[in-house]
Amino acid sequence: MGLPSVVVAELDKLRTLPVTTLAVVGTVAVGALIAAAQASAAADQDLPGSAVDVTLRTVPFVVAGLVLVGVLAVSQEHAGRQIATTLAAVPRRGVLVAGKSVAAAGVVALTAIATLGACVAAATVTQGLLDAPVAADGAGAGELLGAAAYLVVIGVFAHAVALVVRHLVPALVGVLALVLVVSPLLAGATEHARWLPDRAAATWFDAGPGALDGPTATFVALAWVVVVGGLGTWRVLVRDA
Repeated sequence: MGLPSVVVAELDKLRTLPVTTLAVVGTVAVGALIAAAQASAAADQDLPGSAVDVTLRTVPFVVAGLVLVGVLAVSQEHAGRQIATTLAAVPRRGVLVAGKSVAAAGVVALTAIATLGACVAAATVTQGLLDAPVAADGAGAGELLGAAAYLVVIGVFAHAVALVVRHLVPALVGVLALVLVVSPLLAGATEHARWLPDRAAATWFDAGPGALDGPTATFVALAWVVVVGGLGTWRVLVRDA
């Protein structure tokens, strides 16, 4: 099988996997609900802000969904013996990994875009219903695009980690612990936390004090994905039965 055929096959697997559908739909729905709640809270306090500002504040709450989507493309096959069937159908393991990764990246990107779109829509509707003050000088399309890129990178990084550890729980817990626990704790203790993948990618939409400059942040974020993904690919090429 060639790469396009493998990508189509992997996309079909993800489409027919109930947990993937639940993860995508759940992430979009949860993001919209949280954005609406944040817009409502801001309106109650008469705090001006745009729908994009509200959406950017929602991003940390939807990261878990993108991590789950990224991990599922690998973990669902290693939960049983499906990986043996897949390797029999696609003996060229390099093509298999590439196809699986492209499919996972596509689903992650779709989820990120749909989630942010739902957040913007929910925040806009909530602000309109509550007649909330809207800031004219809030964040714009550039920051929103950066947030989408951030979510995609985190989802793809989670997929790369799953290639290394192969199973759902270790990959999911490991990436979430890094992003939600280790990274914030280190950020409060040392400036070196900016070299972590999530901190580097977050610069694209939330460049706080001491953050890496744009080109450096992009290089660091992508380097994490490439290095971990390369390690996972090597393990598939060398060690899979």
